Amino acid sequence: MRAAAILSVLLAVSVSAAERMNVLLIISDDMRTELGCYASTLAKTPNLDKLAATGVRFERAYCQFPLCGPSRSSMLTGRHPGTTGVLGNRTWFGDKHPEFVSLPKHFKNSGYTSIRVGKIFHGGIDDTDAWSLDGQVRFLAGVPAGQPAPKPKGGKAKAGKAKGPALNKDQRSDRRVVLEGNGESHADYRAADRAIRYLNDFKDKPFFIGCGFLKPHSPPEAPQRFYDMWNASEIPLPVDFAPKPTVPPGFPAGSIRPQNADLFVGRDASPEEAREMIRAYLASSSFMDWNVGRVLAELDRLGLREKTIVVFWGDHGYQLGEKGKWSKAGSLWEQGARTPFLICDPREKTAGKVCPRVVQMVDLYPTLVQLCGLDVPPGLVGRSLAPLMGDPDAPWDHPAYTVWSEDGRHFSGVLVRTEQWRYGEFFGRGAGSMLIDPAADPHELNNLANDPAHAEVVAKLSALVKSYAAGHTPPP
Repeated sequence: MRAAAILSVLLAVSVSAAERMNVLLIISDDMRTELGCYASTLAKTPNLDKLAATGVRFERAYCQFPLCGPSRSSMLTGRHPGTTGVLGNRTWFGDKHPEFVSLPKHFKNSGYTSIRVGKIFHGGIDDTDAWSLDGQVRFLAGVPAGQPAPKPKGGKAKAGKAKGPALNKDQRSDRRVVLEGNGESHADYRAADRAIRYLNDFKDKPFFIGCGFLKPHSPPEAPQRFYDMWNASEIPLPVDFAPKPTVPPGFPAGSIRPQNADLFVGRDASPEEAREMIRAYLASSSFMDWNVGRVLAELDRLGLREKTIVVFWGDHGYQLGEKGKWSKAGSLWEQGARTPFLICDPREKTAGKVCPRVVQMVDLYPTLVQLCGLDVPPGLVGRSLAPLMGDPDAPWDHPAYTVWSEDGRHFSGVLVRTEQWRYGEFFGRGAGSMLIDPAADPHELNNLANDPAHAEVVAKLSALVKSYAAGHTPPP
C-alpha cells in the first residue's frame, strides 16, 4: 500500500515535469497603450490585438518607474524601486543586492533554459548569469572593482542604416527614420529571427525566453510601408497639446519636467511636426507588432502555443505631445505610468477577457511563478495575478505606485493609483500635490488636491504616499 502511494507521488511529479509550461515574455520599449486592443483609433497592431484575444488584457496596469532601467529592474526582481536602489539607467540591482534572484534566474535555477533575446534588462546592465544563453556582459554598471568595463560588442546596437554626418545623442533620438526593405538590418528584425531560431532549438525542453524589442523607443523607425498606413494631416493632436512642456494651471511645477528628453529636444513642436512625429511613433509601433507576429507565427507553427504562457508588456508609458511632453522620463501622468499588459495562458477559460482592476508590474514575477508551479522565492512584494486570470472581475483592492527620481538617489515624486483616484506628491523643485478623478477628467486637466470637498480623500492617499516614500525623499 505504501509502495503504491510512493509510486503515485513519483508519477505525479513526473507528469508535472513533463507538462511544465514554457514562458515567452515579450517586452516593447516606450510602448504606451496605443494598441488596437486598448481601443486606440489610430494604432494598427493586428498581431498584438490577436494575442489579446487569446488571454487576459489588463486595462489598468502600471509600471513602478517611467524609465527603462528602473522599471525593468523592478519588474524583473519583483521589488519596488526604493528597494532595488535602481533609480536611473546607470545602476545594476546586484551591486547593492547580490542576494536578489531575478525572474529569469529563478526559472533557470528551476530547471528551465533561460534565453535572452534583445533588450530585457537595460542595455549594458544585464543580469548576465540569469541566462542559460545570450546573457550580455555588463559594461555600464555592475562591473567588478578593478576589472575594466568591457566595450559593448560591435558598439551600440544597430538601429538602422546611418547616413550623413555623425549625430550627438539628442540628434540621434530626435528624428524620424525610414528603414530600407523590411528592416532586415534593424535590431528588432534580428531579435525576431533569433527568437524564432531558439523556439526551434528548444521546442522539446522547458524554456523561458525573454524577447525584447527596441521600438517604438526614439528615434521612431520603420520601413516606408508602415509610414504609408497614415496620412499625417489627418492625425488628431491631444486636447492638451502644447509646443513645449507646459504645466497645466493649478498643478505643481514638479509634475512636468521643463525640457523634453526624447523628441523635440530643446525645440518647440509645431502642429505639423507633431503630427508627423505621432505618425512615426505609430509606424514604429506597427513595425514592432509585425516582428512580434513573426515570432508568434513560429510558436504556432511548432505547435507550442498550448504549452506556452505568452506575456506582452510595455516597460512604461509615453507622452506624445500631451501637455507638450514627448517622453516618458519624469511622467507620473496616466500616459507615462500606464502600460500595455497581456497574459495569455492557454489553460485558462478567460481568453479575450479584460481585467479592469488596478495592478502593478511587481505582480508579474509572482504570477509567472505560480502559473508555472515553481517555488516562490523570498522577498517578492507583488501579488500573484492568478486569481484575476481565472476571474478578471474578482475583487482586488490593491493600489499601484509609480515614482520618479531626478538625482538617481531620492524620490522626486510618488504617484498612487487606486480604482477611483490618481494622487501624487512632488518633492524638491516644484513641490506640491495633485488629485485627479480619471473617470471625470481623462485628460488630467483639473487638480482637486486643494478642493475642500476632497480633503478626506487627500488625507488618506497622502498617508499612503508618505508611507511608501519614507526614507527616500530629498532632505529638507
